[in-house]
Amino acid sequence: MEPISETVRAIEELGPFVAEGELLEVLGDLSRQVEAVAPRCVGMSVSSREYGVTFTFVASALQVAFLDAVQFLDGGPCVESVERGEVVGYRVERATDEQSWALFARTASATGVASTLTLPLVRSGAIEGTVNLYGSTADAFDGRHERLAGVFETSAQRLVTNADLSFSTRQLAEAAPQLLEAESMLDQSATVVAALQRVDATTARDRIRTAARRAGISPTQLAEALVILGQR
Repeated sequence: MEPISETVRAIEELGPFVAEGELLEVLGDLSRQVEAVAPRCVGMSVSSREYGVTFTFVASALQVAFLDAVQFLDGGPCVESVERGEVVGYRVERATDEQSWALFARTASATGVASTLTLPLVRSGAIEGTVNLYGSTADAFDGRHERLAGVFETSAQRLVTNADLSFSTRQLAEAAPQLLEAESMLDQSATVVAALQRVDATTARDRIRTAARRAGISPTQLAEALVILGQR
């Protein structure tokens, strides 16, 4: 798996802050370990709960960052893992339009993801963040939960809690992608979210911006994906 361009730019802004190597190298090593345990894993993201930053690696053009953004926007296994402090596995084939996470299920299906595994990152009893893994098959992570948890047991906690992050979360997250406001597209996507969540358009736009920022993509990118999903 390789980092998406937004993650590379975010790390360039951060600079190295992991004691045992540069952040990009540590993440790359983790992604290789994940692939060795689960060959059908096609995407990995590591999210810091405190700092609101997400770093993403993918095996192809798969839009994993959109899946993260949709979860921040409307719920999903990543959000549930943080709330429960537990490992959460999920199979898209078992999803229905009536259940919660319907938007996430539709997005996953549209991007070729068949299963996910979310691991909470816990330090001193507190949830510090999550690792989100995306599989191309329904059984990509079956029987592999413990080994994958072992990969991230110490390294991923260091990634999202180490430190001395001497940057402004909002400034970094907004500098990682080059934000290009396209108000007409944002308005269209806000209509989709407003209808789904039964909120007004202003609230919907704010939620889209926040979800995109946390996932490390621009509001325009997320808006375009939501508009397409709304037409399906």
